Amino acid sequence: MILVTGISGGLGGLIFRGLSAQDGLDVAGGTRSGDGAAARRIDFDDPASLAEGLRGVDVLVFVSAGYAEDDVVLARHGAVVDAAEAAGVRHVVYTSLARSGDLLTIALPHRWTEARLAAASFDVTILRNGLYAEVPAGLAAAAAASAAETGVFAAAFGAGRVSVVAKEDLAEVAARVAAETQRDLAAGHRGRHAGKTYELEGVDAIGGQDVAEVLSDALNRPVCYRPIPLSVAREALAGSGLEPYQITHTLSIFSNIGAGRLEAHGTDLTALLPAGPRAARDRIVQAAGESARRLVTSRT
Repeated sequence: MILVTGISGGLGGLIFRGLSAQDGLDVAGGTRSGDGAAARRIDFDDPASLAEGLRGVDVLVFVSAGYAEDDVVLARHGAVVDAAEAAGVRHVVYTSLARSGDLLTIALPHRWTEARLAAASFDVTILRNGLYAEVPAGLAAAAAASAAETGVFAAAFGAGRVSVVAKEDLAEVAARVAAETQRDLAAGHRGRHAGKTYELEGVDAIGGQDVAEVLSDALNRPVCYRPIPLSVAREALAGSGLEPYQITHTLSIFSNIGAGRLEAHGTDLTALLPAGPRAARDRIVQAAGESARRLVTSRT
């Protein structure tokens, strides 16, 4: 059996649906509030729930549990690894962070978890995911109204660019790795992906000028990019309703983009996707276009 954690989330849900659509696989999903029927209860904050939730699982797709302070994430991930060993899970597929993100503040829990998994008794595959295309897409959508008024897209990207990847591509790779591993185990073989670390960086690098060009097309007016200091971005984020740790992580992304640290120089994504990666730029175009259409509708 394959179990996918966090199926109520974006990435976990896509992986679960991709696996469930394949013939001959026994697939279960886990959520914090699982009822035991539609989904198993897999609550990383309640280690006692994990023993029953992981019962009978051969391949665990362990979707990382971010959105918390580091100490909370480490406790959650450690509990999952301990429970997987106790339950006799044979192979864990973990969604980690791409190598280009080593200096991001979100990197520490991922690298800690990779080390913890490497010391465990089961086989492991690490999927080092690149940053989602939703990052610049969300910025483009949020900036549409201001850009329509001022003709300026202001962001703390500096002169850097960030390699981004479609979430669907990452889900497709995870589903492929999990399915092939399960079939290998069922045939009495060690999984072909055992011990592998895949760098799933995006092939599209996006900078502030790229977002401005997308906004220009969506709004049908010239939009230029204006870099802003991190201090200005910090002030804006302070009033955004984000949790303090989310502000820290967001500023870390901006800082690394500006320093030129988040542009990939190679990826395993193309080799693992037969049809090739989706165009991440299209996500930004779509988000900006939808926001622009809402803006026009609200003014008519």
